[in-house]
Formats: sequence, structure tokens, C-alpha cells
Amino acid sequence: MNLPVPTEREQSVSTRLGALRVRIIGSGTTAVFWPSMFVDSSTWDTLLPHLDGERRFVLVDGPGLGLSDPLLRRSNIDEAADAAADLLAGLNITDPVDWVGNAFGGHVGYKLAARPGLLRSLVAISSPVEPISAQIRAQINVLLPLLRVAGPVGPVRSAVISAMLTDAAARDERIRRVVVESLGRPSRRSLTNALRSFILDRLDVTNELSAIGVPCLYIASDDRGDWSPEEAIRAASRTPVAEAVTVPQARTLIPLEQPALVAAHVNQFWTRSNYAGS
Repeated sequence: MNLPVPTEREQSVSTRLGALRVRIIGSGTTAVFWPSMFVDSSTWDTLLPHLDGERRFVLVDGPGLGLSDPLLRRSNIDEAADAAADLLAGLNITDPVDWVGNAFGGHVGYKLAARPGLLRSLVAISSPVEPISAQIRAQINVLLPLLRVAGPVGPVRSAVISAMLTDAAARDERIRRVVVESLGRPSRRSLTNALRSFILDRLDVTNELSAIGVPCLYIASDDRGDWSPEEAIRAASRTPVAEAVTVPQARTLIPLEQPALVAAHVNQFWTRSNYAGS
């Protein structure tokens, strides 16, 4: 018997950081998926078929990224979290949601999880709680002028792919195409503002983890130097109810590189936390 294909619809929702484009798939318990910097909601597509339960998936393009409105000024993670709250209100979502965030999306999730009533669980994937290192900051500052003038081409595109994907994944044309096509959607100005706002200006939230009031799952990879498995474990130890796991053979875009393994951890977490969709 062929199962029905879940319906998908797209809409734009006004927020304080412009209209955010979302794709809504299926029905049931709401799970919101916010992707990494540089990429958009397409990075979740191979993960969704592996997730259990009847769910309404809300897939977001972050501020200034994907098909969301351009980001015309400098912002910060706190304001991105405010925009996420605007998004939930604009979609008339009144019950707490399961939040799944990759990198940038996890950073937004940390903020939301400390606000009562918005989330009921948090999955933060490849989301360091510390600011970027001086070495990465210097590398970004070298590439910023080229990004402003020419966009994500040449060495900028190569640097993003290298930061996001393992060498093996970067050689996979299907995976590489998702990243390259995502990079090509925002304007140069929007992408530059997003990079400054959500990576260069990212602050340390280590001391904020103790205020998180929902169950959390922190997923690290074995190949991201600024959020190692050990650092994810330390972050979990500072969070009231949290666990940390490691997915091998992945870098930053773990859900794109290892969707089945990520889904297995998320399914188990939702079940153990009594959050399985119904």
C-alpha cells in the first residue's frame, strides 16, 4: 500500500528581521527546524523521512538567508530569537514546540529554551556555546571584502564548503549542490550582514545554559573543532536536563551528511522525553 505524501505549503511570515520564508509539511505535533548559517531549509529534506510520529514540520529560512527577506542591517542572536518568537506567533502556534536547530539554529534555540512557554524540547546540532575563535574570526575578516563585492564565489565558497562539510561529503555532488544552491539565494549584502550578525558577533552563552527549562539533546560531530564531543558533553553538564551524543563522519551540517544517524538520535530523544508525535 502506498502511503500518502504529506502536503507541503510555503508562506512568508513577518518578523522584526523581515519576512521569513517557511515550508510547512504534514500535520500533528509541531517541530520547528532552523538551519545553519549560509544555508536554508533544503538542508533538512533528507532528514525528515527518517523521523517518527505524526508531525507538522515547520522548516525555516533564517533572517537574510534562503528565500527570506534580505537582512539590511546588523543584528544579533538575541534579535534572531525575538524574530523566531514573532514567527511562532505569526503562524498562530500557541503550544510549545520541539525545536531542532543546526549551528545558527541551535544558537537561536538556546535563547528560546530559556524563555517560558515557547519550546518543549531542544535539539541543538553542531552549535558551540562559546564565541568563534580568534583564528576563525581572522579567516572570516580576510574573506569579508570579497563576499561584499563578489558574493559567495571562489575562495569564499570554498571556505564555506570546507567549514560545513567533510571532504567526503564535499565530493558528493548531491550534498555539495544543496550547499552551493543555498549560498546563491541571498544577496551579497544580506549574506554579509548575516555573517557579521550571527557568527562574528556571537556571544558566549555558557552561563545561560543553567536557565534552560526544557529537555535538550546536543549533537556534536567528530570533525568540528570548535564544538568537539567533549565540549558538547560539558555544555550538557551545565544544562538542567540534557544529554550529548556524537555523530561520526560529519562536520557542521550533520543532518545533511548523516540524516539517518541524526534522526535515530532525535527519535530516541523525543521518545525518552515523552515527546513522540501523535
